[in-house]
Parts: sequence; C-alpha cells; structure tokens
Amino acid sequence: MDPLTLTLLAMTAMTAATVATSVPSSATTAPPLLAVTLDMAPGSFDDQYRGCGRAMAAELPGLNRSELQRGGHFAEGWALAAAQWRVRPSPGSPGSPLSPAQAIALMAYTAPVPLHREFNEAVRAAGHSRQEYRDNFHFKTLHFLLTQALAALRDAGGPRCHRVFRGGGRWCAVRRGDSAARRHFGGRPAGNESSWGFGTDAAFQVLTCHGAPIREFSFFPHEEEVLIPPFETFEVTDVSKVTKGGDKARIQLRSTGTFSNYNCEWLRVLGTFTAGTGTRPPWAWGQGHLGEGDRDTPGAGRAGDIHRGDRDIW
Repeated sequence: MDPLTLTLLAMTAMTAATVATSVPSSATTAPPLLAVTLDMAPGSFDDQYRGCGRAMAAELPGLNRSELQRGGHFAEGWALAAAQWRVRPSPGSPGSPLSPAQAIALMAYTAPVPLHREFNEAVRAAGHSRQEYRDNFHFKTLHFLLTQALAALRDAGGPRCHRVFRGGGRWCAVRRGDSAARRHFGGRPAGNESSWGFGTDAAFQVLTCHGAPIREFSFFPHEEEVLIPPFETFEVTDVSKVTKGGDKARIQLRSTGTFSNYNCEWLRVLGTFTAGTGTRPPWAWGQGHLGEGDRDTPGAGRAGDIHRGDRDIW
C-alpha cells in the first residue's frame, strides 16, 4: 500500500474514534444532487493540477491531517468511506485504475452524509480569490483526489464520452449556442430518457467527455452515476419545448473541452511552484488555462427558444 494511503487511513482511524458512524442498508436513498448555473462559473475553483500531480500528492498527508482534524462532515464521510473500502472486494484492488486514496475519496463524496453538499458549496466560492481558497477552502485534499480519480478513470479505457440524463426542478434562461461550465463536481444519473422523470421544468441530456462512471467506487454501487468535474465546458446544442404550453423544456449540452482559471494553486500558495511544475503561467486572477477540447464529439440540433427563469438548475 502506498505511503499516502497508509497515512490517510491512519488519520482516519484516529478521526473515526470521535465520529459516530453507521453504514446504511442498501435501501437507503442516495443524497440529492445539487444544481449549478448555466454560465462559465467564474467563481468556481477549477484546478486540474496539470503537471504537478506528484508534487501535490507529496503535500497531501500534512494537508489532509489538518483538514480531518477539523472534524465535521469531511471527517465523518472519510471515516465511513474508509470502513466501506476495507470490506469492498473490488475498489483499490490490483488492476484498479485508482489508488486506494482516490477510491476512498469517491466513496466519501457519495457517502450518505452532507459532505457532497458542503464540499460543492465551498468549491463554488473558493475560486473568487487566492485568499478565499487559501483560508476558507478546507477540502483541498478531497478536491485533488476527486480530480485525479476522474482523470485516471477517463484514461483507463472504454468510452471517452458518456451521455447522461437529468431532470431539473427549475426554469432557466438559455438558448442554442450558449456556453456553460460546471460550478462544482456533479453526479448525474446514467441511463435513458425515461430517467428524466415527470414533474420537472427542464430535462437535460448531457454529453460529457471529462466525466466518468463511478458506480464501482460509489457508496451506492447499485446506482448508475457519472461524475462531471467543475472545469468541463459545454455548449447548448438544442432547446426544445416538450409541452404545448411551453412550460417545460428539453435542453441538450455537448462537451467542448476544459477551462481552468487555476492550476497547481496550493503549490503556489506554499511557494514551491517552479517552472515546469504546472502548465499555468504565474498566478493572476482571470488568466484562464484552456484545456483539451473535444471537437469530435457529436452534436446537432436546431435553434431553441429562451426558457426564462432561474438559471441555477443543473
């Protein structure tokens, strides 16, 4: 077992002694998914850690120690996930694309505690400034491990892109050709159009090429789920009304690549960033890093009408 995982598990054992945990039955309903804004999410923390994975991993034991010692939902979720990982037959096993630490991070994110909600709220705010990230973002370990896990799953083979579906409970203002980005990590049910559900104001069909199926590493392995990162960008390819009154809409989005305002940010905070460690120029707010595009992804559709209302929906 790698030193990082041993350190994280040791800290988890100490934390678990002060955290009351209970593994729910398989019938427990998964936590609700959050919604995000259909825009380019300028305030989101979107580090991809390009070129600095090893250097960042070397900082994790000390960083995670301080974050776990804060207690709260991160410590609770991590303790639950570590216990679940120990009894799972496949995650982290030989041949797995993920390290044990990455597998535990995915289980913690999907655990039946409010961690995913608290984490994503912090992700949406941490990108407003370096100070916000440095002082108030207490999920640096989880953000890094989730980002690395998705990259490893994407590079492990299989389909590069995944079509997923989701019903939204609010209206939005959007038209064909709009650009959008995630504001946080988001899980989306896989499946077909029947999974959109009834009683929703908008139904989304999303073609993601940087998200990855995580069922094998989820706390709820019986549920199909694709996790989409906050730095993936999308184009609205079609908006269509699905009722005569026009009070419901079907919105199709296609991946256009990735974009980040940050790269290797924690190393910059520490002052250990050196030329070649990461691909982003010296830190300056608003100076984005354009990642790999997916120009060959399929997409079509006719011009759609604006569906007005609250934009914070998917």
